[in-house]
Amino acid sequence: MVDIEIRPVGGYSDFGRNMTCVRVGREAVILDMGIRLDRILLDEENVLDEMHPADLQKLGAIPDDTVLKDLGAKVVAIVIGHAHLDHVGAVSKLAGHFPDAPIYGTPYTIRFIENQTTEFQKGGKKRRLIPNRLVETETGRIVNLTKGIRLELVHVTHSIVQSAFPVLHTDAGAIVYAADYKFDNAPVIGKRPDYRRLSSLANEGVAALIVESTNAGKETKTPSETIARDMLKDFLFGVENDRAGIVVTTFSSHIARLQSICEFADEMGRTPLLLGRSMDKYTSIARDLNLIDLPSNVEIAGHSRATQGILKRIAKDRDQYVLIGTGHQGEPGSFLPRLASGEFPFEIQKHDEVIFSANTIPHPQNVANRYVLETKLKMRGARIIKGAHVSGHASKVDHQELLRMLEPSHIFPMHGGIDLQSEFVELATGEGYRLNESAHILRNGDRHRLGGRV
Repeated sequence: MVDIEIRPVGGYSDFGRNMTCVRVGREAVILDMGIRLDRILLDEENVLDEMHPADLQKLGAIPDDTVLKDLGAKVVAIVIGHAHLDHVGAVSKLAGHFPDAPIYGTPYTIRFIENQTTEFQKGGKKRRLIPNRLVETETGRIVNLTKGIRLELVHVTHSIVQSAFPVLHTDAGAIVYAADYKFDNAPVIGKRPDYRRLSSLANEGVAALIVESTNAGKETKTPSETIARDMLKDFLFGVENDRAGIVVTTFSSHIARLQSICEFADEMGRTPLLLGRSMDKYTSIARDLNLIDLPSNVEIAGHSRATQGILKRIAKDRDQYVLIGTGHQGEPGSFLPRLASGEFPFEIQKHDEVIFSANTIPHPQNVANRYVLETKLKMRGARIIKGAHVSGHASKVDHQELLRMLEPSHIFPMHGGIDLQSEFVELATGEGYRLNESAHILRNGDRHRLGGRV
């Protein structure tokens, strides 16, 4: 029987910087290479600077891949499940450490990686920051990585388009990597999860499930994105906003949410304005792949100068537009905090409506930033509306359904500290799993050989 080992690199002791290595005999596959945003004070309007990977690792901002120095196997592939920065943001820093390993992902994910790892020089010349080959892989297709490892991407739903579960098929069974997901049966963009394929994996044998634990303790099923869409419509079509300015803030990566906001702005007779570099980047890739259908009157400003120009032009016609930007966490330098601070030629006025289509991430820095932002908005007389949001992460019922579909022999919760992992293990015990026998809590840098801990 082939020897399989699970090696957590990042995301098992904290949120963010997700990275797992799966060794299959003398070969290995790396799953995800993410960053931890709060450690380097990043926001969605910024990109990684020129800091050396070793310095970023010391800060705890990216995974410490030095724990793989005794791996004893060749890394044959890097697989990215979806294009959120906590799963893909460190590719430009770490993928070059494994130059012979191609990077696999869905078309949207690979286009995003290409964007993140391409530097534009004088004269329009492009320079790749990593030597790895990028491979666009459709869901439902099985790719032979080596004689002993095959890769399949299974379609699931999350808060970004073209999310997938990477599945590694081996002679000892399948390894399923389920970070992140929710079971959305009425997605705004794309299809429902591929339940048929997930269920059929159980018949083939699932040796291990590596799974997010973010909302494992929440006694519910995560609502569909259509719920957030309905709330947005209700908030935007309020009876008292005919002459007011309207600002909506959400994740620039949430393509389905942006689709809804832009559609409703158009229905209201207003022009949707997507403002900021990250809004431009994420939507441009989605438009290139025909994943989003924006109204013909939409305007996009990717750079600060373009944003300044548009806002100066429309300042006197505030009731004709819906401004859409980042900054829902109060991140310094992002669109909404700058708007609230009066840095743009479009001032928030009394009775202007500011809709938060994202929840505050429970981190002290975010809470403090958000408090400052809301205080500034209230001082200017804005009406703040919160709650037009649903999570992109699975809750307890979703996880129970996944376990019953896959019937994995072993479970490894990740994406959070020991408190969240413990909640997942408690959930799993209700499904017949036992701690340290079939449900395992690991930390960054640990090793677990299937059949026994190393």
